Amino acid sequence: MTEGLPGFARFEQFAVEVNGITVTGRVSRADAAGTGGGSSKPALLLLHGHPETHVMWHKVADALAEHFTVVAPDLRGYGGSSKPAGEPDHSTYSKREMAKDAVAVMEHFGAVRGFDRFALCAHDRGARVGHRMLADFPERVTRAMFLDIAPTLDMYAATDRAFAEAYFHWFFLIQPAPLPEDLIEANPRAYVENIMGSRYAGLEPFPAPVLEAYVAALSSPGAVHAMCEDYRASATIDLEHDRADREAGLTPEVPLRVLWGAHGVIESQFEPLALWGKAVPGATGRAVDAGHYLPEEAPAEVLDEILAFFV
Repeated sequence: MTEGLPGFARFEQFAVEVNGITVTGRVSRADAAGTGGGSSKPALLLLHGHPETHVMWHKVADALAEHFTVVAPDLRGYGGSSKPAGEPDHSTYSKREMAKDAVAVMEHFGAVRGFDRFALCAHDRGARVGHRMLADFPERVTRAMFLDIAPTLDMYAATDRAFAEAYFHWFFLIQPAPLPEDLIEANPRAYVENIMGSRYAGLEPFPAPVLEAYVAALSSPGAVHAMCEDYRASATIDLEHDRADREAGLTPEVPLRVLWGAHGVIESQFEPLALWGKAVPGATGRAVDAGHYLPEEAPAEVLDEILAFFV
């Protein structure tokens, strides 16, 4: 777990056992908005991206806690959450299993705070988990917002040289173990700082304690393997699940808002709103004046969007 980080004054840390693993993170205190009870506020699940942890929400978390019961977990394999060894078919890190984790976490807090359903805001890898959640658990999610992704199946299908160069890590991390594990474990800091620092805004949006938290998380035993398995799953079993949904004509009827960085790869390489409109009919969205890490690069704009869409 992380201590002394900015932006979580209204939160307490948690570690809960769900789906055969331990999930860690932060949840807003029941009295975070001074209302005397979390059950009076709707629930909001925040899911983070790569190579980060739930800490990525630090610039918007306290403001969100004024309006919501906020639950911000670390995905399995990330942060303080369990990092089980991957199976040969990579199913341990399928987005289906990761979605089950997140839903179980919300069931845990819902039993205490008095909510049955929840809103979802998710970035990057977390949004891929969120997409699977809409397919497998549409009855649990009231509304969803995805930040800076296009559907995984469409991104792989449209891969060309420009995308492969911009998102080289997609193809590096899926190489058979232990090559990527060995190389990254030799210098986790270099991986974090180069992956994040090479994007539009560089490292400026990440305060030193936050960046150190990301480096420390990736330096923990099993973290690099888990990260690689997350990506290996996305290139294999997750595509099987996505193709099966499309062949069955599954289109979740959950209101969806998508935001992406005007200076990022999603903007330059894809047509995100058109792609999401096919996957989730009625999806709306727009570009934000940022690169990939929207909540850390453009927190005020993201906060405004969240409040406008969910409140």
